[in-house]
Amino acid sequence: MRFQSIQLINGKHPSGNTKISVTLLSFALILIMSPFFLMKYPHQSSSPKIYPSNLNLNLNHPDIKGYCNIFSGEWVPYSKGPYYYNETCHYLIDQQNCIKFGRPDRDFLKWRWQPYECELPPFDATHFLKLVRGKSMAFLGDSVGRNQMNSLLCLLNQVAGPEDISKRYTTDAIYFRRWFYPDYNFTLATLWSPFLVKATDADLNGHSNTSLMHLHLDKADEAWVSEIENFDFVIISAGQWFFRPLVFIENNGQIVGCHKCGQNDIKPLTHYYGYSKAFRTTFRTIVNLKRYKGVTILRTFSPAHFENGDWNKGGSCERTKPYTKEEVNFDGYIFETYRTQVEEFRKAEKRARKKGLKFLMMNVTEIMLRRPDGHPNNFVYGHSKDKNVTFNDCVHWCLPGPIDTWNEFLLYMLKMESQKPLVSTLQRFV
Repeated sequence: MRFQSIQLINGKHPSGNTKISVTLLSFALILIMSPFFLMKYPHQSSSPKIYPSNLNLNLNHPDIKGYCNIFSGEWVPYSKGPYYYNETCHYLIDQQNCIKFGRPDRDFLKWRWQPYECELPPFDATHFLKLVRGKSMAFLGDSVGRNQMNSLLCLLNQVAGPEDISKRYTTDAIYFRRWFYPDYNFTLATLWSPFLVKATDADLNGHSNTSLMHLHLDKADEAWVSEIENFDFVIISAGQWFFRPLVFIENNGQIVGCHKCGQNDIKPLTHYYGYSKAFRTTFRTIVNLKRYKGVTILRTFSPAHFENGDWNKGGSCERTKPYTKEEVNFDGYIFETYRTQVEEFRKAEKRARKKGLKFLMMNVTEIMLRRPDGHPNNFVYGHSKDKNVTFNDCVHWCLPGPIDTWNEFLLYMLKMESQKPLVSTLQRFV
């Protein structure tokens, strides 16, 4: 199912006057941010811990020389600046182009991720393209996944520009984009599926005032299932949409519960229930595909950073530098959402390994929790000072910005994957 009211979130701006654009942008943000109530981060003195002592999630047990956990480290000052600017990359969409829409500071561009155990190599576009020569890569999930893909397009633009071949494969070129690099025979795509499983409107006439959705937790979204067997790398991400009002359906169409649906006759369940089942179904579907031989990468939950109010009550993200380890704890709903993913991933990775499939994890949640300075906030297309018609964006990430680090991670993982003896180590990066 496609949600056409999210076109602004995905980079296509409707024609018409400014009022129409602002209204549609507001509606789009309502749909994606409607679940965010009282999202304020604690400012406590203790350091964040990725793996609490009572949680058996630490799989980092290196067994060969050269191992490095690139996801454990710090944000450090960096004076060299970003790889690109908004003026040098025309693949940016206005939702992510913070500088174009007036962000005055540049401090958020002056930090780089430094692992404790090694140096994270800078992004090398030529090396990346050589590694993926003759292959294909898809970003499967929500608009934050597309955010990463647009970052990758800008990073690769230093070496090669792609052809937009979307319309050769689909009539829905907003949600299913494809880019082709002819010199490297490499295809890059985005597959829109914010819930990963089948989703339908509760209101048959369209989005209701509550934007209530029905999630069929035991049925993968056919829109991506029919596509991914053709890809060599599939990067999966999903998160923010699961906080909204949802009705959970399983077992041949039976309602099993709901999250914030406001219906007293339906069993209340947390968003973790739907999140866990959606990833379970997604991973199971991928493992059982007969022709899929690709590498599956889970990019973990990307947190939002609303402060000083709810998302729809003046909440904003106005910080201009990262949190220190002492300023924010990796706990609460963010950690529990992350843990839900990790537990489903661990079970799926074991099954995948038995079938000769590679399941890898890009562990970014705690890393991005420390970057409240990296969001567009109010520096986006169509933003209005009228709080009744628009809201700040503390979900997506500015480009250029800290999300470019995800593609440094991706290149590192691809290099490790290309070195066959090291693949077993890479599988323990969680």
